[in-house]
Amino acid sequence: MSTEAVANGRPRPTIRPWALITGASAGLGAEFATQYAARGFNLVLVARRRERLEALAQALNHYGVAVLVQPADLADSATPDRLHAAMKAQGIEIDTLVNNAGYGVPGSFMSQVWRTHVDFQQVMVNSVIALCFRFIPEMQQRAQGTIINVASLAGLMPASAGHTLYAPSKAWMIKFSECLGHELKPRGIRVLALCPGFTYTEFHDQNGMRALVSRLPGWLWMTAPEVVTAGLAALDHGAMVCVPGLLNRLLAVVVRVIPARLAHALSARRASDIRRTD
Repeated sequence: MSTEAVANGRPRPTIRPWALITGASAGLGAEFATQYAARGFNLVLVARRRERLEALAQALNHYGVAVLVQPADLADSATPDRLHAAMKAQGIEIDTLVNNAGYGVPGSFMSQVWRTHVDFQQVMVNSVIALCFRFIPEMQQRAQGTIINVASLAGLMPASAGHTLYAPSKAWMIKFSECLGHELKPRGIRVLALCPGFTYTEFHDQNGMRALVSRLPGWLWMTAPEVVTAGLAALDHGAMVCVPGLLNRLLAVVVRVIPARLAHALSARRASDIRRTD
């Protein structure tokens, strides 16, 4: 809690809103933390790497907001309940939930062991559902709140071989966000699916694809600040789905208007340029 001066010179408490951000240790998550801190939000930072979260919290000190570091692994199905219980125990009401945690599993579906797919589904789908289910009731009680689900342009593109569960998980994220958005809008809660294309983050380092995607031209890429700024602007304007970047929006339109057979053929032809299919 911070303070602000009143006319008689005596301070009074100012209650800042709280934003909980998953996958906050790097990339879009860290940028969401920075931009929400700049907007005066207190922050709950969630990710596996404590040292990265603490370094980010230190870097955000100059904004004068409270930052709570919550190391957690969303592959553990109990994590959403633990996070919600921790917030209740500390009297923190979450005004904004940013479901940003995510990763890609390279290669074909059968090239991975089953546990890899179970963990992926837990992080990319189940944890999102669980966190929304836990924090929405409190938003409904206050008749206000915001949920940002970080999806991907991949969820709007034709299917192709390789990284088999990633695009389906993002397509689900978009539809889930739209359905939830229509349900919750009358209750004062905004929901946005943010669908970035290629973005300069650690995402491609973590899944071992940096060398491959680095062959792509620079004009295909956006920066994390550009993506988050576009997403927050879209949210402020009442959008439920945001595809940041003119080129990405054009691609999303083109694949909807050209014949499906052609769209799938083009996608299949270019798949090996951006993902492993073995």
